[in-house]
Amino acid sequence: MKAFWALVAVLLLPSEAVVARAPRTRRELAPGLHERGIRDAGGSYCQRHDACCSGRDDECTVPYLDTICYCDLFCNRTVSDCCPDFWEYCLGIEPPLSVQKACIRNGFKFPAGATYRDNCNLCTCHGNGQWVCEDHACLINGDMMDAVNRGNYGWRASNYSQFWGMTLDEGIQYRLGTIKPPTSVMNMNELQMNMDENDVLPSYFNAADKWSGMIHEPLDQGNCAGSWAFSTAAVASDRISIHSMGHMTPALSPQNLLSCNTRHQQGCNGGRIDGAWWFLRRRGVVTDECYPFSNQETNHSPNAPACMMHSRSTGRGKRQAIARCPNPRSHANEIYQSTPAYRLSSNEKEIMKELMENGPVQAILEVHEDFFMYRTGIYRHTAVAAGKPEQYRRHGTHSVKITGWGEEQMPDGSNQKYWIAANSWGKDWGEHGYFRITRGENECEIETFVVGVWGRVGMEDMHHHKK
Repeated sequence: MKAFWALVAVLLLPSEAVVARAPRTRRELAPGLHERGIRDAGGSYCQRHDACCSGRDDECTVPYLDTICYCDLFCNRTVSDCCPDFWEYCLGIEPPLSVQKACIRNGFKFPAGATYRDNCNLCTCHGNGQWVCEDHACLINGDMMDAVNRGNYGWRASNYSQFWGMTLDEGIQYRLGTIKPPTSVMNMNELQMNMDENDVLPSYFNAADKWSGMIHEPLDQGNCAGSWAFSTAAVASDRISIHSMGHMTPALSPQNLLSCNTRHQQGCNGGRIDGAWWFLRRRGVVTDECYPFSNQETNHSPNAPACMMHSRSTGRGKRQAIARCPNPRSHANEIYQSTPAYRLSSNEKEIMKELMENGPVQAILEVHEDFFMYRTGIYRHTAVAAGKPEQYRRHGTHSVKITGWGEEQMPDGSNQKYWIAANSWGKDWGEHGYFRITRGENECEIETFVVGVWGRVGMEDMHHHKK
């Protein structure tokens, strides 16, 4: 009986197939593409090459993606080695299995499942030939950037490679990192400056001009949400340099604060500046050369780097390191401390006088979505995202170092007052790491909570560090 059905099957085959019967193990024995879960991407292969061969012809092939396909009458969709358009073009009938359409991008065709990134969003090719993309708000938003640059806002926006591909949520999460102090701290008494009626403050002042060589360059916190530590270290470095009259010019270590100031602090996941000043007063920190920034303490890493630098009291409030620097290049592990921090008045004149007499100050800043794209000019928050969904309008708390002020004449003839501030996003951001922001209007709450501090500097320090 089996022999009978075998004979019937042979008789039903086309005569050419019987004549051409030969071993074709590569084609017949290989598992079908569909069996391996692969679907055709679609395309005009047989039509483009004008190939439609009768019978069974191993030479009747055309390139297909990274392999070849057949355009002969032996084509069998259960094996799926024929071209996607064979049934429609060569036979004029619907294919026995559905052909998935290709997705087109930049003139090229891509199969289902292919992906590419459009800024911060992942796009995937679906079987209907359409790209489907995620809908995250990106940190660098081309529409908002163009709107700022077309408008008359007084500043210019730009793209930054270090921000490209990040979502706005990631920017808020990883590039800021200051937690607002509790109400008890926010309500602390303000130090009133004695403002004489005859006090004349210049229209322009920059701490780097008055204290040459004592004002340190802007820092780079990377994707560490630790502006609380970076701004504190930056202000303390300048203040100690100024108050020691240049005998000590330490660039203090943010990493020392990030890893060792763990009391109610979260390292690269955020912290409070009042806690940072408490640590600087009670424990002290070493220089950045001694304890360099590692940029490993991000939210992606569950375990923060352990503290590598401890200190002990040596009397009269002074402290001394009890460990060597955690790197082989530096041996100077001296501890630097400050006096208690004090809050300034929110009055711009008093902030200006404090800055001019005693050095840079620290300020808390509310960062909005457009600030990340600031390139130059006098910043003020714009409403370019007002018509967009809420996910495009985000803000978070940051802290920065204010180093000066100035005025600039605007196109309409009016004068615009501004603060000069150092950010901690590297020197490639903004105006070489600095930015100017509207002064006297509490723009982005920059005048709400401003802090000053004195470096703990004694005569023995001056003598010990004498150049």
